[in-house]
Amino acid sequence: MPPNILLSCESISKSYGVRALFSNLTLALCEGDHVGLIGPNGSGKSTLLKILAGLESPDQGTRTLRGHTRVGYVPQEPSFPAGSSIEHVLQQTLTDAGRDPHEEGGLIARALSIGTFPDPEHSVDTLSGGWRKRLAITQALLLEPDVLLMDEPTNHLDVEGILWLERLLKNRAKAFLVISHDRRFLESIATRMVELNRCYAEGRFEAKGRYSDFLEQRDAALQAQADYQSSLANRVRREVEWLRRGPKARTTKAKGRIQSAGKLIEELDQVESRAAQSSIGIDFSASGRKSKQLLVAKDVMKRFNEKPVVTNLDLLLGPGQRLGLLGPNGSGKTTLLRLLAGTLEPDSGTIVRADGLRIVSFEQHRESLDQEAPLRRALAPSGGDAVVYQGRSVHLASWAKRFLFRPEQLDLPVSRLSGGEQARLLIAQLMLQPADLLILDEPTNDLDIPTLDVLEDSLLEFPGALVLVTHDRWLLDRVSTILLALDGTGRLEWFADYAQWESAQERAAETEMGPNEESSASATTDQGAGAATLRKPKKLSYREQKEWGTIEDSILKAEELVANCQDALQDPAVVSNAAELQARSETLVAAQAEVERLYARWAELDEKRAQTVQSS
Repeated sequence: MPPNILLSCESISKSYGVRALFSNLTLALCEGDHVGLIGPNGSGKSTLLKILAGLESPDQGTRTLRGHTRVGYVPQEPSFPAGSSIEHVLQQTLTDAGRDPHEEGGLIARALSIGTFPDPEHSVDTLSGGWRKRLAITQALLLEPDVLLMDEPTNHLDVEGILWLERLLKNRAKAFLVISHDRRFLESIATRMVELNRCYAEGRFEAKGRYSDFLEQRDAALQAQADYQSSLANRVRREVEWLRRGPKARTTKAKGRIQSAGKLIEELDQVESRAAQSSIGIDFSASGRKSKQLLVAKDVMKRFNEKPVVTNLDLLLGPGQRLGLLGPNGSGKTTLLRLLAGTLEPDSGTIVRADGLRIVSFEQHRESLDQEAPLRRALAPSGGDAVVYQGRSVHLASWAKRFLFRPEQLDLPVSRLSGGEQARLLIAQLMLQPADLLILDEPTNDLDIPTLDVLEDSLLEFPGALVLVTHDRWLLDRVSTILLALDGTGRLEWFADYAQWESAQERAAETEMGPNEESSASATTDQGAGAATLRKPKKLSYREQKEWGTIEDSILKAEELVANCQDALQDPAVVSNAAELQARSETLVAAQAEVERLYARWAELDEKRAQTVQSS
C-alpha cells in the first residue's frame, strides 16, 4: 500500500441474493481526502461504507487499512443506549475504546463544545432527529479518527445544523468520505466526487474537484460514452448487413470477420444495457384554475403555550408563485404550513382561500401512508388494476414502473419499503390529485439525486402555487421565487434568494459577536476534531471545575508519554525498519499535539477560573 493511502478496498464485489450491488470495485482514501459519494438508491453506497468501516465483509476482494489508522463511522440512523444522557454516551464511548480515564474530562468537554449541546445531562431518548445526528457525529469525532465515514449526515439536520457540519468538515485536516444527496453540501465540502452507477463500464465514475466540477466531467464522459455507443452501433449495422448477405466461412479472413461481428454485437448489447437507466416520472397535476389570488393571509398570528410562533403575517399566493420557508427545527415552519392548509386556525388575523381551492400536501413524517396496506393498494387506493391520471386510465403495472417499483414489490406491505421508496409512493399519490396549491414539507428526505433532479423540474413546471419546506438548499434556491425566514420567536423576514438570507445571517453573527470575542473565537481551534469556533462561557461550570482538578495530572502524564515516544524513536533496532519508524513518528506527533491541546485547555480554564473568582 502506498504510504499516503489510509484505507482502501480492492476488486470487491457484493450481492444480496441474486441481486449484485457492485462488482470488481476499487476505491482508496488518502491522507487529506475529502470525498463525496453519490449514486442512485440501491447502488450499494451504504453497503460500501460498511465494508470500508469493517462492519461488513465483501463477497470477493479485500479491504486494507494502514497500520495505526483510526476509522470513525456515522450510520444513517444512529442508535444510543436507552436512558443514557448525552455526556454518558460520550463517556461510555471513551471507556469502550480503552482511553485513559484521566483524559476523559478534557475530551468530553471538547466534544460537548463541538456539538454545541445546551445540556449535557439531557436524555438521548428525547432528542430530536437533528440532535441525535449531531451526537452521532460528535461521538465519532471524540476518538480522533484518521478517516471519518459518514452515511447521510445531513439527514434530520436543519440548515443551521448543516452549516455547523460544513464548518466542522472544512476545518478538518484529516480524511473523510461522505454519502449525501445534499448537492449544496457536497459542493461546499468535497474535493473529490465518486458516483456508483451501473451505467459506467467500471461501475463508478470519479472526478477531482467540487460537485459542480464533477457534473461537468461526468457530462463529458457520458457524451463520449454516447458517441462511442453510436459509433459502435454503426459498425454493428454494417457487419449485420454483411452477415445477411450470407458470406461463406471458407476463408480464414471470413471466419475472423464473422467472429469479430459477434463480439461487436455482444459489446453493443453490454453498452446499451449500461446506458439504459430508469428515471422516475414526476408531473404534478394542476386544476387549471386561472384565479390570480389563490390564498390571501392578513395579519395572521399564532401562539403555542403563550409563545409566539407566527406574528403579523401578510401573504398573497397566486399561480406560479413558489414560497420557500427557512428556519431552524422548531421555528414554526410546519405550523405555518398547517395554517395555510387550513388544518390549524390562527389566533388572530384572516386566511382567505379561493372558492373550491384544491390543496395537496406532502407531510414530512408520511402519516397518511397505511403501513400495513400492500403497495398495489397504496398506488391505486380506489381499487382495481388501474389509476386515473390527468383524465386517462393508466394500468397499475405501468404506474408502478413510473416510480421505479418492480412487479414483485406490488404485494409487499408499505412498511417493507425503504425511506426513498415511501417518499416516491407519497409523490405518486399526490400526482393523482389535481392541485391549485402544493404544500410540501421536506419532500426530499431519502430521495437520491436523479430523483431530486426530476422533482425540481416538475416543481418548476407546476403552474399553480407552491409552499416548500426543505433543508435541501440547492432545491430551495432553484425552485423558490421568494423566501420567508422564521426564527422561532414569531419574527418573520423576507428574502429574494438563499444567498441574501446567508449574507444576513453572517452580518447578524458579526453584530452579535464583539471584536474581542471574535478574535478569541477565531483563535480557538480544535486540531483533533474539526476546529469548531465557539464563544467561551465566562465562568467555570460544575463539569469544568472537575476537569480543572485533574488537568495538571493529565498534562504530566501526556508529557511523560512524549518522552517515552522520543526514546522509542531513538531505538537503534527500528532505524532500518521504515514502517515501524513511521508508525513511532506518528505516535510522537500525536502525543505532542495532545500536550499542546491540554496546555491550551489549561489556559482556557484558568482564565474562566479567574473570572469566576473576580465575580464572586
